[in-house]
Amino acid sequence: MDIVTKYHGVREYSNEDIIVFKKGLPGFKELKNFIIFPLEKNEVFSILHSIENIEVGLVLVSPFTIAKDYEFKIPDNYIKELEIDKPEEVLVLTTVTLSSNIKNMTTNLKAPIIINVKEKLGEQLILDNDKYKIKEPLFKENDN
Repeated sequence: MDIVTKYHGVREYSNEDIIVFKKGLPGFKELKNFIIFPLEKNEVFSILHSIENIEVGLVLVSPFTIAKDYEFKIPDNYIKELEIDKPEEVLVLTTVTLSSNIKNMTTNLKAPIIINVKEKLGEQLILDNDKYKIKEPLFKENDN
């Protein structure tokens, strides 16, 4: 199947590629079905794209590239809802806020997206933890 995205051209996908967010995502509660693909020319980032609305695609990054010691406990109800059996089934990504000035780009470490890659189920988790920020800079001043 093909989806013609607003910003990323035509993307081919199969039913096995679809990740279901049963509760939708904050701001997009009505959208349940998404695919993930790498951002062209920069594989650090990926796109979580709705297959129900061609205009909705979120830029994602692995939080571990930003905060090496990033960790949190996935609540039991999420483990059950996402049908997680083993840690290696879990993919953790965070949303990116883009800016024309690269120094202003941020990621939301406070609300990671948890995906069970085996069952193709996902959900965004809001952490009850003041250690992580909603707008964590992607590039620190001392980064090159």
